[in-house]
Amino acid sequence: MTTSTPATTAPSTANPAGTAGSPSRLAEDTSQGKTTIAASVVQKIAGIAAREISGVHSMGGGLSRTFGALRERIPGGGTGASNIAGVQVEVGEKQAAIDLDIVVEYGASIVELARAVRRNVITAVERMTGLEVIEVNIAVNDIHLPDEDDDAAPAPVPATPATSRVE
Repeated sequence: MTTSTPATTAPSTANPAGTAGSPSRLAEDTSQGKTTIAASVVQKIAGIAAREISGVHSMGGGLSRTFGALRERIPGGGTGASNIAGVQVEVGEKQAAIDLDIVVEYGASIVELARAVRRNVITAVERMTGLEVIEVNIAVNDIHLPDEDDDAAPAPVPATPATSRVE
């Protein structure tokens, strides 16, 4: 993810009034106070928005999903910014950059899925926070096959011992 310095230019002339959807809205709050948005808030919004898209099976790589499942079983372990598997964010005063790790359902067009996820995440984060999303990087880590089951038990052992092919 590239690091960028928050913009110091004036709001664009296309939206001079700084309406609620304007990315520069947070900077304009200075006359009556300052609003800050925690990275964990942006992280949750991005994660939820990504999962809303049909074809996204899960978020995160195999290792992060495993640790996430373990954390959820520990009392008090399922909360906090680092617990949104597959979502990393960098938040400035006016801008945010988002990295997503996703697992895609088999058969989905990855190009179209990535485009839809990116659009939904940008729309949700900008609408809810007023931050300008400068980039959404998507890494597809795996494809979920229809016959795979994440919580599947190991295959049952046959009742009769199999004959050995070697002596």
